[in-house]
Amino acid sequence: MPTRTPPAVNPPAGAPPTESKRPHVGTRALVTGAVQGIGRAIAARLAADGALVAVNDRVPGPRLDEAAAAVGGVCAPADVSDRAQVHSLVARLGEKIGDIDVLVCNAAYMTMGDLATHDEDDWWKVVDTNLTGTFHVIQAVLPGMRRRGRGRIVVVSSEWGVTGWPGATAYAASKAGLISLTKSLGRELAPQGILVNAVAPGVTDTPQLRVDAEAAGLSLDEMRRSYAAGIPLGRIGRPEEIAAAVAFLTDFRIGSLAGQTLQINGGTSRCRA
Repeated sequence: MPTRTPPAVNPPAGAPPTESKRPHVGTRALVTGAVQGIGRAIAARLAADGALVAVNDRVPGPRLDEAAAAVGGVCAPADVSDRAQVHSLVARLGEKIGDIDVLVCNAAYMTMGDLATHDEDDWWKVVDTNLTGTFHVIQAVLPGMRRRGRGRIVVVSSEWGVTGWPGATAYAASKAGLISLTKSLGRELAPQGILVNAVAPGVTDTPQLRVDAEAAGLSLDEMRRSYAAGIPLGRIGRPEEIAAAVAFLTDFRIGSLAGQTLQINGGTSRCRA
């Protein structure tokens, strides 16, 4: 599929989006961690809604090429935990497609294990990817959003960032940090026309479940059933459901949500973030 590359021309500062049944027509989106799972579903949804999507993965390669081609987007390789790589990527995207209008911070890393024996290097890899990586990407795109006086940022946190989870302390702590980051930036950036919100998915059917299953000594199907048994809705979530929420939060026609966290979990936790 050919890559769609519009000219790098930005709308005037504060200009309203073009009305369309496809609400993201004319926008440029960057989705981190977008080669599989929730990130891939988000990239597909934004592209279907009309956005040109820069698809991020940690390294270049066939997986990233295929994921970008699938949504008619552009490859955006960078390790989000590396500030220099992130700022270089955003600069390249600015030259190629223009400044980013919509940012979705989804890149994540998780391991399971007992906190008492958690390797310190692995702890920091979790935190540096999930929390510091999000800081790097937001900081890199902000100058372009500020130039135009508008932007939409969605941070993908986790239900475990709200409730905590045994055996996933580093991950839960990093995701809780993302909720606080969203609250603070929601206040800080809203006066500039840049709205920051978060989604906190519950257990979702993505490749990440393999980590949980291996830690629990269960098969993937057994892990799905085990999690579903504790969810009022009776099933785990689907990536497309998270993508729909992200599409809502990044719609420029919606201007009254800032610093909020949408909890999408089938009813397991409510109104705590």
